[in-house]
Amino acid sequence: MYYIVTTDKTFHQASTDLQAAVLRHGFGVLHVHDLGATLRSKGIEFEEECKVFEVCNPAQAAKVLSVDMRLNMALPCRISVFTEKGMTRIGMIRPVPMLTVLSQDAALVQVAEEVEENTLQMIDETK
Repeated sequence: MYYIVTTDKTFHQASTDLQAAVLRHGFGVLHVHDLGATLRSKGIEFEEECKVFEVCNPAQAAKVLSVDMRLNMALPCRISVFTEKGMTRIGMIRPVPMLTVLSQDAALVQVAEEVEENTLQMIDETK
């Protein structure tokens, strides 16, 4: 269900490179959640870094929502750049297995396959 790669890049370089890869694939970055900074700002000791990028391709999102509006809760896709025990990782929950738990509609599965192919490429290019 997860797709996670390890990179030799720094956390900051991987974050920058991911944003560029997202744009190259016709997606946009809607928001970046800096979970590490947020936790530390609340007084919680947190050694790792973690940014969650909410990414979306509007045409694909519209296809999903036109079939089943409830799936708005599964959008947008999220790709994370994070550190773990000194290593920088990039990962996501794969859209196809997640969506097939929520719907068996063939049109939605096709959209999920297309989105997954693109997001896997984004992660692999960032690596």
